[in-house]
Amino acid sequence: MSSRIVVKIGSSSLTGDEGGLSTDAISFFAAEMAALHAEGHELLLVTSGAVAAGFREIGYRFRPKQLHEKQAAAAVGQALLMQAYQQAFKSHGITTAQILLTRSDFLIRKRMNNARRAMEELLQQRVLPIFNENDTVSVDELKFGDNDMLSALVANLSKAGHLSIITDMDGLYTADPRKHPQAVRFDRIEEITEEIYALAGGSGSSVGTGGMRSKVEAAKVAVRGGVPVFVGRVADPGDLRRSIEGTGRGTYFDTHLSSLPVKKQWLGFMSTPLGTVHVDTGAAEALLHGGHSLLPVGVVNVEGTFHAGDVVEVTGTDKRILGRGIVNYDDDQLRSIQGLPSGEVIGKIGTIHRLEVIHRDEWITL
Repeated sequence: MSSRIVVKIGSSSLTGDEGGLSTDAISFFAAEMAALHAEGHELLLVTSGAVAAGFREIGYRFRPKQLHEKQAAAAVGQALLMQAYQQAFKSHGITTAQILLTRSDFLIRKRMNNARRAMEELLQQRVLPIFNENDTVSVDELKFGDNDMLSALVANLSKAGHLSIITDMDGLYTADPRKHPQAVRFDRIEEITEEIYALAGGSGSSVGTGGMRSKVEAAKVAVRGGVPVFVGRVADPGDLRRSIEGTGRGTYFDTHLSSLPVKKQWLGFMSTPLGTVHVDTGAAEALLHGGHSLLPVGVVNVEGTFHAGDVVEVTGTDKRILGRGIVNYDDDQLRSIQGLPSGEVIGKIGTIHRLEVIHRDEWITL
């Protein structure tokens, strides 16, 4: 049975330790994906490697650290990267397309939907979309930080059936196996806890930017959107297929959740909260487990400046973030009615469009 699959390949898997593209590596990954494409699967590729591919070509001896230098290297490297992919996939009869995104493309729902429609049309035409961050125009404040998170967002946006994050490590271990030979790999993870985060370390190579922690964070976003994730090594023929079939060399992050509507994806992972609403235990229970809306009576404190229609975070009594929602009140109006029963709210502020502080249809649990 065919399905939609997102594959993310990191810089360390595409380049040598000193930078520069490995055409052998790109040919290998193209062959792995082409085998699945020939069976009717819909493939989407999220790739890193533009800066790593370009910094030697532009004349830098080492991978640049300054933003403008990285932007220049990416401008050269992205062309080289796409040329290599186009040639590799063309040998398998597959047409490729380039989609460059920044975080602001996901922050603005209209731009996000435009990208989704273009992506769907390409897949319908059996074209393989290749995603990368638009490093040349990105600024530090709006960067994904690495393409692991971009791959999770693409997987959710496309409602993929699987995400394979390919790295030079064969999964998540109880300790760094390069330093601790006795470390044990996690084959499957049902829930991403704080302990799992603590086990994820920093960047594994001088070429890439994303360490295991960024992959765990990406997996958490993907599984919340209903997409199971594999994080591990794809180095031999057939490894990519095995990563999808459940026998790959890596760690699987399982999910029992259904895919999220695009609006809730945006709300949970791409929007920018402008304030915080603190709620009592009863309201937290109603939001998390009761499927109810948030009413003014459950609000105990309000922080920030926002207006009706903005996104806010909601926290419980322990200050833990419960989720996000679109608020129906300005911040000063909400402060004036926090903790009041519904009858008193109407009596105090008169006729209102919606009594709920956040309606359950405009809420996502995190």
